[in-house]
Amino acid sequence: MPKASWLRWPLAFVTFRDVEIASLGFRTDLMVRVLEGSEVTDHPGYRAIRTPANPEFWWGNFLLLPAQAAHGEAVRWLSLFTAEFPAAAHVALGLDITSDDGADLAGLAAAGLEVQRDTVLTAQAVREPPHANRAASIRQLAGDSDWHQSAKLQELSDAEEGIAASQSFTSARNRARRRLAEAGHGGWFGAFLDGELVSQLGMISGPDGIARYQDVGTHPAARRQGLAGTLVCHAGQYALNDLGAHTLVIVADPDEDAIRVYRSAGFEDRESQIRAQRPPSPT
Repeated sequence: MPKASWLRWPLAFVTFRDVEIASLGFRTDLMVRVLEGSEVTDHPGYRAIRTPANPEFWWGNFLLLPAQAAHGEAVRWLSLFTAEFPAAAHVALGLDITSDDGADLAGLAAAGLEVQRDTVLTAQAVREPPHANRAASIRQLAGDSDWHQSAKLQELSDAEEGIAASQSFTSARNRARRRLAEAGHGGWFGAFLDGELVSQLGMISGPDGIARYQDVGTHPAARRQGLAGTLVCHAGQYALNDLGAHTLVIVADPDEDAIRVYRSAGFEDRESQIRAQRPPSPT
């Protein structure tokens, strides 16, 4: 029988059946998912992550595969995903590698999966961005009104990225974030202008001194005002000073402008995070 390790959550994000997870991106992803209540189950050669409260959450319902999965056998992994998630309309496969150098990912692409390569950045200290925003009120979200605004801003961010998120998905993600923040595992920070939430991010910390940023997003009408960089700095200082973190982790698309903001705040590229996904078919 597979070993359900999610109840012992430090193991869930530190090891892969007694082998350390190589990918810092996925290690911290699992840290956050488990704190949110997701189930992580060890199997021989792979790990299944489930979020029963939100089955539409692709990267809350996925397989984390070993490094050898980066060398073919796409049909095998797709069949395994279907067996683990027979009701899922999506496919989501994470690869426990830190670079795609030498990897053979053509089979995944040929199987109709979109292969994503994100950059994992780390910092042990943060600095203000060159154009810090002094006008916005920076604080943690508190109360129904703040969290309602957070959900609306996330809906806008998803729509802009072409993600057809349902109301049930957005509501479930919002509830999970709020529970996590209110349970003391970190905080969800917002930048407010005239009482309106215009930029937000999460900061979650584990027991090993590693803290992970979550879902940085800014309203399209409020961009290029230094809001995201100011939030990144503020949340980083909070993690280092209040949560006892020694390493900050953030993941970004290497082709998007946001990565320059993170680098300006003191983050340095560390590795790549490789994922393969297929969205649900249009109805």
